[in-house]
Amino acid sequence: MNMSLAEVATFWEAFNVEIADIPRSEVVIAPPFTALQKFGDLTSNSQKVKLGAQNMYFEPSGAYTGEISASMLRELFVRYVILGHSERRQLFGETDDLINKKIKACLKSDMRVILCVGETLEERDADKVNTVLETQLKGSLADIPAEDFENIVIAYEPVWAIGTGRTASPEQAQECHAAIRKMLVGLIGKSQASRIRIQYGGSVKPSNAAELLGQPDIDGALVGGASLDPRNFAQIVQAGEPESL
Repeated sequence: MNMSLAEVATFWEAFNVEIADIPRSEVVIAPPFTALQKFGDLTSNSQKVKLGAQNMYFEPSGAYTGEISASMLRELFVRYVILGHSERRQLFGETDDLINKKIKACLKSDMRVILCVGETLEERDADKVNTVLETQLKGSLADIPAEDFENIVIAYEPVWAIGTGRTASPEQAQECHAAIRKMLVGLIGKSQASRIRIQYGGSVKPSNAAELLGQPDIDGALVGGASLDPRNFAQIVQAGEPESL
């Protein structure tokens, strides 16, 4: 819940310059709903940046005050939707079943999903990390056809590392990413699971991005606070470039 329309324009002007020489990385920016059209207009000619939304509801229309549907997002040329973010789970009580309904509606509308999963500090200390991840993955992805997984990105975000300044060590992050990959193998098979992007999210910043993104099962970053600064965000994108790893 950041940035006015004027701030969005200022951000894009600076960020577009910063990523001018970054050739390969796919960048998705998910501004607030109020800035989607503005940001879509600003980035309409960009070959590098795609538009994302931070959330959506699963019903196509109706008496759901305050919600936004997949078709509304499609009208704004949204390509990705973040679903199951830990803040939605923790602050707004979203369940795996609700997230599953949202994912199905998103895929039906030909948008791609960024599905967030991750454990709290209490769950990590209780040695329940894999149990939590498996429960969230299986519940959120229940009854999703295997062929639809090509339009799903998984984002591992340890809740204890979001906005706290604490970051999972590269070894901790890789361990969880490898576990998620193994769980996906069980759901859709080794060949398809190997092609799914699994991002890390949790206090990613320029100083730790290269080491995190250099891990074998970490395919990208879900960037929070650091993305609000155009230069910091561009440095993280640069860290993900193949020649940088």
